[in-house]
Amino acid sequence: MKTSSTMIKASLSCILWLSIMVAINASDPDPLQDFCVADTAEANVKINGFVCKDPKEVNASDFLFRGLSNPLSTNNNLGFNITAGNVVNFPGVNTLGISINRGEFAPGGLNPPHIHPRATEIIFLMEGTILVGFISTDNLLFSQKLEKGDVFVIPRGLVHFQQNVGASYASTITAFNSQMPGVQVIASALFGANPSIPQDVLTKAFNVNDEQLKELISGQTTAPAPAPVGQ
Repeated sequence: MKTSSTMIKASLSCILWLSIMVAINASDPDPLQDFCVADTAEANVKINGFVCKDPKEVNASDFLFRGLSNPLSTNNNLGFNITAGNVVNFPGVNTLGISINRGEFAPGGLNPPHIHPRATEIIFLMEGTILVGFISTDNLLFSQKLEKGDVFVIPRGLVHFQQNVGASYASTITAFNSQMPGVQVIASALFGANPSIPQDVLTKAFNVNDEQLKELISGQTTAPAPAPVGQ
C-alpha cells in the first residue's frame, strides 16, 4: 500500500509539473530554423501555421510590411478600422510568434468587446485619447484612459475593448505574441453564428423576450462593421 501511495503521489506530481510546463509554453511554438517565410500559395495545406517558402526564393521584401503607413477609413457603424499585420499579410512573421496591427478611431469610435484566443496584446497609443479595458474571469473590469504615448497590456484570452473618448481622431499600434492572434467579437459570435445559436438559449442568457432578441440581432446586422481580418 505504501508503494502504491508513493506511486500515486509521484504520478500526481508529474501531472502537475506537466500542466505547469504546458501553461508556461502555451504560445506559438519556437522556430526550428532561422526563418520560415509563409508560402501563402500553399495555404490549403493544413498544418499548424503556413508552409515555408523555399529559402532560395526568400528575399528582404518578405520581412517588410508597409501596411501600417496609411490609415484606413473609419466611415462605418463603429467609427473604427484595423490594419492587421499578421502572417496572412506579413509572411515573414511565420513561426516567429509576433504580429502587429494599426487601429483607427473616429471620435466616439469603438473596437467592440472581443478576445484574442492565442495572444497577449500590448497597445501603444500614437494619437488621441482612448478608454481601454479588459474583464478578468472574476468579472472584474480593469479600465484606463490612455493619452498619447501610453502603453497598456491585455492578458491573453480575456474580453477587452477600446473606445475613442476624445474629441479628435485616435490611432493605436498593437503587438501580439502570436503570428495569428485570432479574434472573436462577442456580439458577432453570439448573434452571427452559423448555424445560429438556438433562440431559446439567447433569450434566457440575456433575459429578454423574442422581440427584444430580434432587435438585438437586427442592430448587429443592419450596418456592416469593418472586417477584422485575422486580427
